[in-house]
Amino acid sequence: MQHFQKAGSKSSNVSNYQFWRHDNNPVELWSAKVIDEKIDYIHNNPVEEGLVFRPEDYLYSSAADYAGEKGILDDVIVVK
Repeated sequence: MQHFQKAGSKSSNVSNYQFWRHDNNPVELWSAKVIDEKIDYIHNNPVEEGLVFRPEDYLYSSAADYAGEKGILDDVIVVK
């Protein structure tokens, strides 16, 4: 909670705690290669943060579906 409070104190439009970043960096998904790169990046975030050892192990990720396993959501469309 201290990290969120510290982040909130640095922002002019937050009064207490800040969890999400306020900036963004939109990326045009103009090819299958770019789409695959972005999906891999998103799937690997929990691994980079040390939450899981494999992307498929993160409960709230579609990585399991992309690895041929069954995730928690139904009807996930795997882009390839």
